[in-house]
Amino acid sequence: MKPLVSICIPTCNGEAYLDQALNSAIAQTYRNIEIVISDDASQDGTLKIVESYKQKTNIPIYVYNHEPQGIGANWNNCVKQAKGDYIKFLFQDDILEPACIDKMMQLALTNPKIGLVYCKRHFMVEGPKHRYADFINNYKTLHDKWANFMVTEGVISGRVYLRDPNFLKSPGNKIGEPSAVLLNKTCLENVGYFSTSLKQNLDYLYWYLVMPHFLIGFVDDYLVRFRLHDNQATSINKSQNINEKQMLYYEYYKHILLYLSLKNEIKLIKQFNPFIKLLIKIKQKLNGR
Repeated sequence: MKPLVSICIPTCNGEAYLDQALNSAIAQTYRNIEIVISDDASQDGTLKIVESYKQKTNIPIYVYNHEPQGIGANWNNCVKQAKGDYIKFLFQDDILEPACIDKMMQLALTNPKIGLVYCKRHFMVEGPKHRYADFINNYKTLHDKWANFMVTEGVISGRVYLRDPNFLKSPGNKIGEPSAVLLNKTCLENVGYFSTSLKQNLDYLYWYLVMPHFLIGFVDDYLVRFRLHDNQATSINKSQNINEKQMLYYEYYKHILLYLSLKNEIKLIKQFNPFIKLLIKIKQKLNGR
């Protein structure tokens, strides 16, 4: 039998689009799946929608109520409840193409050392398209943002990604949103869970923490539809001027520094190594005399 894949859907007041997400989950051509929902105290019709789908499908649907403690805690609760050998994220406002899990699993099963598989995604825009024009132009493709290698369909060592000189350059996320990612559950044993201190960048921090330990697979196909709208977390964080760059870079410094290119290593050491920072301060004072 094929391995069980857990479709993990963290929810919070998701009634606007949840029907479409769940329809895409139960329409998967890969059939050995379960749907795991962790709900952060939704006050709308989210849970009623979920209950209605239990009558529409034989696919197991499990719902876990969760006390809101930030999005990272909700993601973590979702994957902790998953019984599958693989985790396929699906956020409440996104859609999986019918063959999404099938195609990603075909690649994942070629090598047990593959920890993460990702794919391309289409954008669905809610509201005036000009509002998201810059985002779409900058982030419509991510796999082609590396400097030293061309990502084509197949498998590459995660350490190749980390060594690339473009690692710290924009876009910071060169893998994609959680809905575009399939994780081998063994990643949780090696890396742990998602950060609960970050609000914006916890997804791709996790992808990069996986990379020293695993092979990374890429499916050169549009298998996900990622929705852009004003109520998504990214838009809300942008409106609140949340900037986590320094926190993110400090996580890189702590956990993956030695896997980066020399140039990027030096950049992070200058920012966060206390001895080097002291030497720089002393030099600046001496030069200022």
